[in-house]
Amino acid sequence: MTTTFANPLLATPARALPRCIAVIGAGTIGPDIGYYLKSALPGLKLFLVDVSQKAVDGALLRFQDYAKKAVARGKMSEADAAAVTSNLVGTLDYADIAGCDWVIEAATENLALKRKIFAQIEAVVRPDALITSNTSSLPAAQIFSALQHKERATVTHFFAPAWRNPAVEVIAWEQTDPAVVEYLRWVFCMTGKVPLVTADVACFMLDRIFDNWCNESALLLDRATAAEVDSVAAEFVHAGPFFVLNLARGNPIITETNTLQAEMEGEHYTPAPIFRSVDTWVTVPPGRKVEVTKDTAKAVRERLLGILFSQSVDIVDRKIGDSADLDLGCRLALGFKNGPLDLMRMLGEPASGRALMRLREERPGMPMPQRPFDAYQDFLRHILVDDMDGVKIITLRRPEAMNALHDEMNDEILSVIRRFENDPKVSGFVITGYGTRAFCAGADIGRFVDMLGDAPASAQYARDCSRLLVHLDRMKKPVVAALNGMALGGGLELAMRCHAIVAMKRAWLQLPEVTLGIVPGIGAMVVPYRRWPHAAATFNAMLRQAERLKASRAHELGIVSGLADDYPSLIGMAAARVRELAGKVTPIGDAPVEVGIEPVEARSTGGQILSRECIDIMEQAIREAAAAPTFAAALEAGYLAFGRSACTGAAREGITSFKEKRPADFGKTK
Repeated sequence: MTTTFANPLLATPARALPRCIAVIGAGTIGPDIGYYLKSALPGLKLFLVDVSQKAVDGALLRFQDYAKKAVARGKMSEADAAAVTSNLVGTLDYADIAGCDWVIEAATENLALKRKIFAQIEAVVRPDALITSNTSSLPAAQIFSALQHKERATVTHFFAPAWRNPAVEVIAWEQTDPAVVEYLRWVFCMTGKVPLVTADVACFMLDRIFDNWCNESALLLDRATAAEVDSVAAEFVHAGPFFVLNLARGNPIITETNTLQAEMEGEHYTPAPIFRSVDTWVTVPPGRKVEVTKDTAKAVRERLLGILFSQSVDIVDRKIGDSADLDLGCRLALGFKNGPLDLMRMLGEPASGRALMRLREERPGMPMPQRPFDAYQDFLRHILVDDMDGVKIITLRRPEAMNALHDEMNDEILSVIRRFENDPKVSGFVITGYGTRAFCAGADIGRFVDMLGDAPASAQYARDCSRLLVHLDRMKKPVVAALNGMALGGGLELAMRCHAIVAMKRAWLQLPEVTLGIVPGIGAMVVPYRRWPHAAATFNAMLRQAERLKASRAHELGIVSGLADDYPSLIGMAAARVRELAGKVTPIGDAPVEVGIEPVEARSTGGQILSRECIDIMEQAIREAAAAPTFAAALEAGYLAFGRSACTGAAREGITSFKEKRPADFGKTK
């Protein structure tokens, strides 16, 4: 396992998933790490180790409480809860963990203590057992300096709450076997995490952002209150720095981490003295603000942006982390509304430059950009691209949205296809989703919300969203969709425009737009009837009643051309299909087709009452598209129907209920 793929699941691991793991430290984050592992790997044997029996007992109780709450909220079955809380051992004796495949240290952030713990671990575990530390700031080179087998040790930095927060930093330090880093990336991705590889520097990547964001906030208290700083920061983050510090009791942590950075990289990182004298900050919770004068707001805003951009360009310039990982990690782990590099792009060079110049004047020594502004924007943000023997593997990576499509992702996919479609070394493309749960959960509502009630604008929106799909229709080189999980709405429409579909056996397909009071606008009322006319009855149910289609049934119908048991088999099958289709891509035909629509009750297969008006618009569009003399004319019928559906009360109710996270009530619409 030496080849590094951008998508961790493309690698073939040298080891199986771990069967026995120990977490050292049963205090704050250790049990949460353990709960994540047991939830993802229910058959896992997990040891929770501590020097205090009280801490161990408390950790075991926390597992029970978490599982009970998950069952009560419908997030977990009783059987799953029983699996999570079984095969769980609390111990004070390191000898008990001798047979573990992986030991994770999550003790207090103290270098001497960690070294002592790792000496105890190495004395009892197998030479091939993995050893990692959950430190947020201490470099691996310092922690593991005395280990005999350094090649199997590194840092795996989780973020709170570790059982829910998907981000985890995996540190690639010089003495770790690269295969260990790749294996950990694979394990994390397989178990629902998003691994972000960083260099071995103090505070790694994301804590550099968070710690200095908080430290700068404290240094601003000479001109603003904590509540004022949090109010200004609310433009950029879901929770202000002082609110988060209260939540995490983080004042001592900032003092420790910034002291470390100051020792290693310069006194400009020295922590604000006030952190040593304050326990709790007087501030406002998320969603609330206090009034801030214009001048104060400007000063706070520019300094916060300045430190954010300073740390971000330094991370990129020093190759501490990847640009896309930085932006994604800040959103996932730290609660930023936009990644810092995206924010620089949104604000533009003049505004970003002013913030950096202010920081340079008021905080001498802080890193400044080493390259032109545009150089920091030249990266793919939402997709990963790998090469597998001449087949380009495009992975949709928006884990926070189950890989849902939006305008920028569509454009990135299209840019990669255009770049390589005329390259004789490239035989074709595979499109798949990141992780194990979803291929693509549809399309973001995005700009559509503002177009409700405007039929022409909504129809044009559908046309605009189809630019990638129309390009696929015209391609000579094959594109194969590899469904690693659910394919919903616009995600299924993307898959249907690929030249073949393969899927995991557990995958499923759905067109849920009717439950939102709208019709699918970018081909679902057209393409399936022309590609798989024998399955018209199945698509009628999927479109009008949101019926789910299992991948196994789709395979029986010929919609899916192959089924796989695991991810490597899926991608291998997709790549093989690409090669089979080379020179044999058949465009979707122009000839009219039969659709055989029969009357149906305005109710989903799940029992939800649906909009009769929406179903009527859909049925009319399906018939018009089926009778259209050309494929292009059929697509146009779908675009126009999408525009009509946007002007209904059902669409307004459906989209509003989706945003408000409540069931739609189509009974109050006609």
